[in-house]
Amino acid sequence: MSQPDGFKVKGKENYVCLLKKSLYGLKQSPRQWYKRCDTFITRNDFKRSSYDSCVYFRGSTYLDRVYLLLYVDDMLLASRKPVEVQKLKQTLQSEFDMKDLGRAQRILGMDILRYEVTSDLVLSQKEYLNKVIRRFGMVDAKLVAVPLAAHFKLSSELCPKTEEDV
Repeated sequence: MSQPDGFKVKGKENYVCLLKKSLYGLKQSPRQWYKRCDTFITRNDFKRSSYDSCVYFRGSTYLDRVYLLLYVDDMLLASRKPVEVQKLKQTLQSEFDMKDLGRAQRILGMDILRYEVTSDLVLSQKEYLNKVIRRFGMVDAKLVAVPLAAHFKLSSELCPKTEEDV
């Protein structure tokens, strides 16, 4: 190991720099970043989901719940109450350098579609599926229905409503 160019000190050529913080590019960087975020988030009364360690929530009922989803250095904040999202943004900005990109339109390759009239929120992987279909040369393949039982209906009623349901 040697001193970087521009930082050589005469008489101390055999000295090296002591790294006090993890840096991008090091193998442990993602882990250190996650630990720092996790510590800050849980210190601010958020609970980590037992199903996914990158999902945090705060609030006693689903009506006042605030969700924070963390993926590497991307965060998605969600709540039925916009004022709670704004307060969380301010709390996070007090600790981290952040850029607010506004309402999320895309996360992890999924499009986020909003239907204001019905208050529905839909995740779509249409673009990803088209890419897979092109990659495997199946653009002209015969279409079939989704292999899901006809009687099976997904609805908001299936969502957790109490702390015990989560």
